Amino acid sequence: MLVREMMADPLLTRYSVLMLDEAHERTLYTDIAIGLLKKIQKKRGDLRVIVASATLDAEKFRDFFNQNETNDPSRDTSMILTVEGRTFPVDIFYIQSPVPDYVKSAVETVMKIHQTESDGDILAFLTGQEEVETIVSMLIEQARVLSRSGMKKHLRVLPMYAGLPSSEQMKVFERVSQSVRKVIVATNIAETSITINGIAFVIDCGFVKLRAYNPKTAVECLVVVPVSKASANQRAGRAGRNRSGKCYRLYTEEDFEKLPQSTVPEMQRSNLAPVILQLKALGIDNVLRFPFLSPPPAQSMVQALELLYALGGLDKHCRLTEPLGMRIAEFPLNPMFAKMLLESGNFGCSQEILSIAAMMQIQNIFMFPPNQKAQAIRKHRKFAVEEGDHLTMLNVYEAFIKHSKSSQWCQEHFLNYKGLVRATTVREQLKKLLVKFKVPKKSSEGDPDPVLRCIVSGFFANAAKCHSTGAYRTIRDDQELHIHPTSVLYAEKPPRWVVYNEVIQTSRYFMRDVTAIESTWLLELAPHFYQEGTHLSLKAKRVKVDDH
Repeated sequence: MLVREMMADPLLTRYSVLMLDEAHERTLYTDIAIGLLKKIQKKRGDLRVIVASATLDAEKFRDFFNQNETNDPSRDTSMILTVEGRTFPVDIFYIQSPVPDYVKSAVETVMKIHQTESDGDILAFLTGQEEVETIVSMLIEQARVLSRSGMKKHLRVLPMYAGLPSSEQMKVFERVSQSVRKVIVATNIAETSITINGIAFVIDCGFVKLRAYNPKTAVECLVVVPVSKASANQRAGRAGRNRSGKCYRLYTEEDFEKLPQSTVPEMQRSNLAPVILQLKALGIDNVLRFPFLSPPPAQSMVQALELLYALGGLDKHCRLTEPLGMRIAEFPLNPMFAKMLLESGNFGCSQEILSIAAMMQIQNIFMFPPNQKAQAIRKHRKFAVEEGDHLTMLNVYEAFIKHSKSSQWCQEHFLNYKGLVRATTVREQLKKLLVKFKVPKKSSEGDPDPVLRCIVSGFFANAAKCHSTGAYRTIRDDQELHIHPTSVLYAEKPPRWVVYNEVIQTSRYFMRDVTAIESTWLLELAPHFYQEGTHLSLKAKRVKVDDH
């Protein structure tokens, strides 16, 4: 929000003091704001900036904002203030030797605590939704066995992750009776964003799932990596909020000492196309000279510039094009989605593309209750179409609207009601931008081809071809990919050509949100990006742009 406000008021003249909280999280937009505030302070000496965090590299921030160019410390323009917080002691326990399976070890540790410790709730940190749900199921079964054996204290096991419906997330804050112990199995969402009263025991698996971008392959993935020391200490601190506690680390003390001090900032591991767009829109012509707190890799910058040029958002001198580039920059979305939306009027399908773009911003539309998975899958198949995930999501959205946004209907079809309501809100926001830019309001009237071609107009860079092995390879960089098991195209006869929204990495590289296309559409809609090769193949053109 702050960065968007700067687009209207570059010097933030309405404010005399600004406070950046949770600065240690180092999100893309936190780092953009930090760099912009440094530039603003050079023109507005009266502006006070407070950077706050519980686990901050304070010296790095102080030195970054300090405008004193002399050796006289009395002329420093920034300083560190330390405020003691009220915390309780937390005892740290390490394992003696590495565990082969931290999921199994986490379950065993929960049960040991439950059987040997008198009171206090348990918070276990895992890497992602799949692990969380696996452990929740295992613990629920173990809790049933204990109850049947006559144990008086019962377990209430609850998941906590970003894609969980808010009604389910709120359950972790509910009080329980003295005869019940809560066990919350969470991702790193529970590290700093929330405080849960009653936690006395923390179990730390030692890993976290982060988004990482490889500029060599142009693939953005979710990867599991060891936590940083700062994150490990933040996790342990969850046990000392209201009382003294204990933290069980499922790794050795020697391994802890080898961990990095802090997590790599998003700026150094993300697709930078949205960052560059924002900076260009704010009048930062030479983004390579922007004062980044942690400068991103040069190759990531170059790759992002080339993508934006291919989308038509930048000219060959890396200036925002008018009107397309300026308009893309106004969308709070991945530039590929913005391009797709802006082209939708030309394809006569702006109504459908609005719904698809909105749905693609929402996680976990399909719900899979542990004891009703087969039934949920049967219900979900009613929406599936052979063209792929984008049109399937369109079907879900249109059915939701047709049934008057009914929560009961969502429950019957195992759909995330609050997620769908959120999609309607996002759609309205995007619709206002299309109205502003005079994009014609049109519908394809059930014809899928204009919708699919419009998707290609935005996502042509994310194209892949199926090979004889059954695996896909990207056209741009020959990266091997596979269709994600959650896709409606998984386990079906694989289409020859596809485009996709993103790639995640687990055991392999998986494409998510996949749609079948015709190869001729790539040549027709992105002739500047692809050229015809031999044997019915395509190859990507290499385009160089310079940001002087």
